[in-house]
Amino acid sequence: MAIDSGDTAFMLVSTALVMLMTVGLAFFYGGLVRRKNVLGIMMQSIAAFGVVTAVWVVLGYTLVFGNDQGRFLGDLRYAGLLNVGIDPHPRYGPTIPALVFMAFQMMFAIITPALITGAFADRVRFSRYLAFIAIWILVVYVPIAHWVWGGGFLQDYGVIDFAGGYVVHMSAGYSALATVFVLRPRTVPSGEAAPHNVPFVALGAGLLWFGWFGFNAGSALAANGVAAYAFVNTMLGGAFALLTWMGVNWANDGKPSATGALTGSIGGLAAVTPAAGYVAPWAAVIIGILAGAGGYAATKFRARQKWDDSLDVWACHGVGGTIGVIATGVFAAPFVNGAQGLLYGGTHVFVAQVAAAPIVAVYSFAVSLAILKIMDRIGGLRVSDDTERGGLDRAEHGETAYD
Repeated sequence: MAIDSGDTAFMLVSTALVMLMTVGLAFFYGGLVRRKNVLGIMMQSIAAFGVVTAVWVVLGYTLVFGNDQGRFLGDLRYAGLLNVGIDPHPRYGPTIPALVFMAFQMMFAIITPALITGAFADRVRFSRYLAFIAIWILVVYVPIAHWVWGGGFLQDYGVIDFAGGYVVHMSAGYSALATVFVLRPRTVPSGEAAPHNVPFVALGAGLLWFGWFGFNAGSALAANGVAAYAFVNTMLGGAFALLTWMGVNWANDGKPSATGALTGSIGGLAAVTPAAGYVAPWAAVIIGILAGAGGYAATKFRARQKWDDSLDVWACHGVGGTIGVIATGVFAAPFVNGAQGLLYGGTHVFVAQVAAAPIVAVYSFAVSLAILKIMDRIGGLRVSDDTERGGLDRAEHGETAYD
């Protein structure tokens, strides 16, 4: 194994791009909430940088990647980054320093719990949120990441996930759905829940999309042909989901909403993530179309059920991720990255993808539900009604976004 300077430079840039995604998420969510809660939702993304980094460095990384023979969890060989240096890992990025691979994966871990925050926007105590994400990373994200990427039982069975359909989007999306059944709906007067700053939403979506090229192409762990496929497929998945969501929205509601189109693009990017380095570009187009239509339908279903998933995290990431992992099992092309989907005669890959989806969804939902219920019992998750009416910014942070 030898370090390749080109691959290393590519991965350093990709890591920085994934870091930028969390900033983009802060703006995306910040624009979607009301003006009195902007800082509250943005602080939840910013705080993830600190909390998740600490957890990842001490225990998270080693429990995911510390033992590629462990079926359910890694060991402590890399605790506190012990034995993680510039020598490449033989399995994870053999041409880049192990420290670079660790940092790249850390950025994935940071953004994943931040995605969940959109589900309980406007109503959770900041101190409880900090405790929740610290626990969630260790008991939800870490096991799933090990099962799929770290040599666990799902990977052994043949499950493939290029950049996080199971690990990032499904885990966050179905955990977000769990919050609906613990936290009662917001006390928002009719007509007052509209996004307060749509340009913020557009800025955030743009930063997310830009960073997503590092998220997906960087998951090739080298500047190679697979990275090229992942880069192009990322663009196609997001673009065709945007067009589909916008078209369906226009036909059903009479006007093409900017927030709807932007939300559709995020759903498409989530759906193409597990497939990006495995499918041909034409398949990425189909995945984008499916994600745009499926995500829009999921938002309507959620509204009919009166689930207060404030910013539609489940519809974008839970449903989008599920569409993506199953589509990967159908469209994975052996000439792209070796994996053989159903369309190319790979029955086992398809069965593995379909079987893993409910495992990840149920585990994420059930464990998150348990964490939230326990936390709610012992200290209360939700702010008071007076705080909610007055806004979380001043009550929780002593500041306001606008003077």
